[in-house]
Amino acid sequence: MNSSVIDITKTPHKADPKLANAWKSKAGRDLTEAELLAMPDSEYMNEKQIEFFRARLQSLKDDLLSNAGETTEHLREDTSIVPDPADRATIEEEHALELRTRDRERKLLKKIAQSLARLDSGEYGFCDETGEPIGLGRLIARPTATLSLEAQQRRELKQKMFGD
Repeated sequence: MNSSVIDITKTPHKADPKLANAWKSKAGRDLTEAELLAMPDSEYMNEKQIEFFRARLQSLKDDLLSNAGETTEHLREDTSIVPDPADRATIEEEHALELRTRDRERKLLKKIAQSLARLDSGEYGFCDETGEPIGLGRLIARPTATLSLEAQQRRELKQKMFGD
């Protein structure tokens, strides 16, 4: 690993004294990222953190489902026949781009559902390969992460060396 790269998942966070105990009196879904990061390591994946990530994943899921509905409406509206071939090509390209975006979001919805199932089973927040904690910083950045940063880097290196 390049020593000039800062790893937010391992960098010790200077806990603001005001935030250090703020999490104790709040519901998990009401915690801020800073309050979550200020929690002691001994509280990793406690009920409040699980509630925080469940709310975050559910919000992400709701947003994606809302976007999918908007795409359907948008595609229905734009089905008018346009005589100019250049305009028609532009519309078709916009539709293709929108459909590719929705396909990526469909795959993300599947990962969100898997993450919610992992929350229910108690596996969320722990690496699939090593069983070690993934880290709050990484989970905040990518709530659907199933691998620690090190395991993900190893996987990407193998893919680069040997292909998919």
